[in-house]
Amino acid sequence: MAQIACGCPPPAVTVATVIDRTDAPQLLSTLSSEHRDLLAGLVRRHEADYGEDFVGLVLSGSAGRGMATERSDLDVFTVLADTGGRGPQTSRSAELDETIVAISDLERVPSFGTEGWWYRWSFAWAPVLLDRTEGRLASALHRQASVTADEAESILVEHDRLDGWLNFAYRTLKNDRDGRSLERRLDAAESIPWLLDVIFTLEGRVRPYHKYLPWELRQHPLTLWPAEELIALLTATLDGDPSAIRATFQRVETSCAAFDSQVAIPVLTPIIESWGDALQILRH
Repeated sequence: MAQIACGCPPPAVTVATVIDRTDAPQLLSTLSSEHRDLLAGLVRRHEADYGEDFVGLVLSGSAGRGMATERSDLDVFTVLADTGGRGPQTSRSAELDETIVAISDLERVPSFGTEGWWYRWSFAWAPVLLDRTEGRLASALHRQASVTADEAESILVEHDRLDGWLNFAYRTLKNDRDGRSLERRLDAAESIPWLLDVIFTLEGRVRPYHKYLPWELRQHPLTLWPAEELIALLTATLDGDPSAIRATFQRVETSCAAFDSQVAIPVLTPIIESWGDALQILRH
C-alpha cells in the first residue's frame, strides 16, 4: 500500500518568513499576534542557545491546524541536530507546550502499541516553520504520520484491530437482536476506536486524536469514506444503530478486499471469512 503524505507544507527558512508571508493567509488568519510574537521570540532564544544545532521548528496542536481558540496554547517541537543522548524533553506552561527532540529521534518510528505510538499523529499535517535539514525533517514527519503496508498488516492482523472491531460489531448486533439496548450501546461505543484504527490504517494513515477527527476528514478526505458519511455512521454507531453497524461492515469489507488485492497473499478477507455463519447478522 502506498504511503499517504502527511500534508506538511514546504519548509520555510524562519518563523518570521512564515508569519509575514502574504501567500500564507490561512496560517496568518489563525495565529494571534501573541502567538506570532511567541514563536518569533522562541526562534531568537533558540538561535542564541543552540546556534547551528537548532535545525527545525514544527507547529502542532490546534494552532498548527487552524483550530486555535483564545484558550489554546502553542504546541511546538524544537528540533536539534543532537540532544546529547538525553532524548525528547517536554516543558509546559500556560502559553507553550514545547518538546525538544533530536532529528535522529524523529527518524525512529515507534511501532503500534509501543511507547511513542500515540504521539505519531502529532506530526500529521503539522506546519514546518523552520527546516535547516534539507528536507530530512519533512521526510521524518511524513514517515511518523504514515503507515506502510507491512505496518498495516501488523496492526490489523497481529494486533487484532480488524478482528477486534468485528467482535464488537457482532456483539452489538446480538445485543440488539436480544433486546439489550444498554449493552448494545456499550459494545457499539467500544467498537469505535477499533474501527477508526481499521479505517485509517487501511488508508495508510495514523488515526487522529478524536478532537481532530472531523477536521481531518473534511480537510484531508479519506479515499473510501466521505467525511459526512463517516461522521454520520459514527454518530449512529454511538447510539448502537444496527443499520449503521451493517453499513459500516460493508465499507470495511470492501476496503479489506482492496488491501488484499495489492498483496501477494490475502490477509484481511480470510479474517472476515473466518467468522463463518456469524457473518449473517452483519450482512443481514
